[in-house]
Amino acid sequence: MSTTEALLPASGSGGGERLSIDDALALHAGEFGRWQLWHFLLVTAAWALEAMHTMVMIFADREPAMWCPAGDGRCGDRCAGAAAGWEWEHGSGSSTVAEWGLVCGERYKVGLVQAVFFAGCMIGAGVFGHLSDSFMGRKGTLHVVCFLNAIFGLLTALSPNYWVYMALRLLTGFSAGSVCLCAFVLATEPIGPSYRGVTGMSTCYFFSGGIAALAGIAAMCQSSWRLLYVVTSMPSLVFALAVMPFVSESPRWYLVRRRTDDAMRILRNIASSNGRSIPDGVTLKLDDEDDLNKKVEESSSTILDVFRSRATRGRLVLSVIISFLCSAVYFGLSLNVVNLKLNLYISVVANCLAEMPGFLLTTVLLQRFGRKPLAIGSMILSGIFCTSASLIAGVGALRVVRMACGMVGIFGMAATYSLLVLYTGELFPTAVRTAAMGCTAQASQMGAILAPLVVVLGEQVPFAVFGVFGIIGGLLVICLPETMNKPLYDTMFGLEKGERAPTSEEEVISGNSKI
Repeated sequence: MSTTEALLPASGSGGGERLSIDDALALHAGEFGRWQLWHFLLVTAAWALEAMHTMVMIFADREPAMWCPAGDGRCGDRCAGAAAGWEWEHGSGSSTVAEWGLVCGERYKVGLVQAVFFAGCMIGAGVFGHLSDSFMGRKGTLHVVCFLNAIFGLLTALSPNYWVYMALRLLTGFSAGSVCLCAFVLATEPIGPSYRGVTGMSTCYFFSGGIAALAGIAAMCQSSWRLLYVVTSMPSLVFALAVMPFVSESPRWYLVRRRTDDAMRILRNIASSNGRSIPDGVTLKLDDEDDLNKKVEESSSTILDVFRSRATRGRLVLSVIISFLCSAVYFGLSLNVVNLKLNLYISVVANCLAEMPGFLLTTVLLQRFGRKPLAIGSMILSGIFCTSASLIAGVGALRVVRMACGMVGIFGMAATYSLLVLYTGELFPTAVRTAAMGCTAQASQMGAILAPLVVVLGEQVPFAVFGVFGIIGGLLVICLPETMNKPLYDTMFGLEKGERAPTSEEEVISGNSKI
């Protein structure tokens, strides 16, 4: 078959109505019905799995309490551990720190493992983001990374020494770093524009829920970090083997790959499950179908095309910087919650609960104010309160005030963090959406690596740094376009053409000037 033939409508379509996927969902299949709800829940469950693989280090690499069975003052140097008569609470197998003696001069190895994990996430987000946009597709890529997560997690439980453990955490990060972005794209692309914002924001609840579930699992596995890795890896294996076969590929990916019949099959399944139907004469079109040469070029779009296009180059650079700043503040403030001198498991759950109001408020206000104003307001809100916290002395009752400022900072940045996932996905066309989100995910991982390095600078300096980051990030969002109620473009050329088209307000002004 020639390239030109491949771009023509499917046989039997006749001269019927040709619609974009957004229009087909809105007019015939349904924007958000039973099919989309079930598909969304199945796919977004992967967010909880990534949360477990990412945050398990909090519990597996913790430093348990030490005690002297001979009595106070009768044991030697604590850094010598068991050789000096000290014993670990819950035994030497309770954590990697206890088993391999990662204390005192070896303590840096705990931070090194964390940095290596996020470095793996950064690499994997770029690699699998590209594969998701190319031949593997959204479903295929998500299936692979979830299976790899399970395998690497189970192998981690068998680590004979620290260095093998670190290597396996690198591999786990490599596969885990793209789970959320692949799941987000696959879950939201079959949803119509009227519901895409609200459902997209709901994905973050699954991540926070995964962390809360992890805390409960870890509380039951306090005596064995190896058992903890086994228990938290098994859900990914079950998901890959028992859930992914029931998940559908994105119709948008099919359309961009010129597989129109497959895209129509998915849309007809959506319509049937939603109690609706698509007329026989309806076929799908790309948003650049009037330019055949551009369509041929777009079939192999890569992240390089994002940089070549004036419409997306600036968006990508700004999104990368904003994601880096947001992630550094979000993870940095989250680490401060762990330092509340409370039970570790309770502290982690409290951290999850502190984030959820931010997700909820953003979801409620999203359709009223749009993506851009909310991102600006939430980042600057976080920045102002973090800056205020840096100016408050940590003595007496003022500590409570400073803590309150920090919690408002977490509230604002959690809202931004969840919003950026949706916002970034809408800024780029289907052909390069996951690749672009992979770049922002890589920047986010770099921010996560930086966060603990800032936290160790003291009590007030971190708040000052996070405050500056939040304010700068909010100001940079001003340079991004609003995406609310705009179509989800298929190709680079389609986006460029859509951005050049005058808005209704501009058309009115132009018409008045001609009169």
